[in-house]
Amino acid sequence: MNKILIISDKNFKSAQIKKQILKIFKKKQLIKKDIVLVVGGDGFMLKTLKKNKKTKKLFYGINSGNYGFLMNKFSKKNLIKNIQNSNMISISPLEMIVHAKKKTKKCLAINEVSILRQSRQAANLSLKNKSNFIMKKLVSDGVLVSTPAGSTAYNLSVHGPILNLNSKKISIAPISAFRPRRWLGKIVSYKSKIIITNLNPLKRPVSAVADNVEVRNARKIIISVQNKIKFNLLYDKNKSLQKKIKLEQLRNEVF
Repeated sequence: MNKILIISDKNFKSAQIKKQILKIFKKKQLIKKDIVLVVGGDGFMLKTLKKNKKTKKLFYGINSGNYGFLMNKFSKKNLIKNIQNSNMISISPLEMIVHAKKKTKKCLAINEVSILRQSRQAANLSLKNKSNFIMKKLVSDGVLVSTPAGSTAYNLSVHGPILNLNSKKISIAPISAFRPRRWLGKIVSYKSKIIITNLNPLKRPVSAVADNVEVRNARKIIISVQNKIKFNLLYDKNKSLQKKIKLEQLRNEVF
């Protein structure tokens, strides 16, 4: 008999779904092995994946949040069947290395890294891909670097492009660009090494945020895809993450 690991958020709805799942598994077990059920919303899934970055287990998300883009819809009647017939996709996160005034911190981001102004004044940033300038001086509220998996999240809200899951690209999108006006950003290879420097850290401080982890007073941020880490996610048949992204692309221009 295969044991199933259930990781649940602490809110009421998640707790109720977990109780129903436990009752289901008292009657019937899974054939698939090494599966972790994650009950919660997208934010809870991101947090859970990063806590378990060294595992090779498969993660099946069950949505108890709002949109649940990374999750599956809970079906009490078809839960076992849905998991057994689910399809796996693997995604790699971004690695963010932040050099702040008195510390250096390394974080992972599955969706995006966002650089945000901390004060009333716009940020002055330079952007490089390795040694080549993307933008010598960007005056804006910030800039966002997104994975394909995260391109329909915050990236889409700031009018960044939606990326195909297998595109091997990452998106760089400005947040309320002031100079140069209406700069739309850039799509670059997943092999890129993005270096963002705060040109005026004393007068115009910025924060660097990897999904939901913030580092304040960032002076230099280095972002690259961490291909050595693979998160294996399971999705219901005909409702994969790829299909969810394609549905969003039908409403927008495809890149």
